[in-house]
Amino acid sequence: MSWCASDKLIKQIRVELDQLSRLLQENQALLDKAQESELSRIEISALAAVLHSVYTGAENIFGRIYVEIYGQRAAGEAWHKNLLQAMAREADGAAPVISQELCDVLSQYLMFRHVFRQAYTFEIKWDKMKPLVLGCGPAIRQLMAEFSARFSLNDKSGTSENH
Repeated sequence: MSWCASDKLIKQIRVELDQLSRLLQENQALLDKAQESELSRIEISALAAVLHSVYTGAENIFGRIYVEIYGQRAAGEAWHKNLLQAMAREADGAAPVISQELCDVLSQYLMFRHVFRQAYTFEIKWDKMKPLVLGCGPAIRQLMAEFSARFSLNDKSGTSENH
């Protein structure tokens, strides 16, 4: 059995994707600088917050989709990880929301967000964070592309049939 995304969900997804796009735009200069030169602790802290926001935006969408599919919020001790994995699995006969490839990429952002929430920013290691910083633009663009295809977001008419 497949499910059909509601107009409300489609609008919520669009809002979150717009926010992620704005996040990239507003931090593009710093993201570019990260590719070319040494960063200060303040810049590293700012980029850590960007990475936190990248995953939070994606997870906001996943949470809304999960509620629409299952009628409840994801729960349990490992609900963040389980929610992400649920988006890459078939649900009630409907195709996965995201590809396994994107799920694997986003799992790295989820792990970083956990570190970010538990550590002081001066404890964050740039060498471990740098690949995520350099990959966040492509990750967001892949997320946008997969959601656009999955939910027909380029079609402003509303509800999309999901298969």
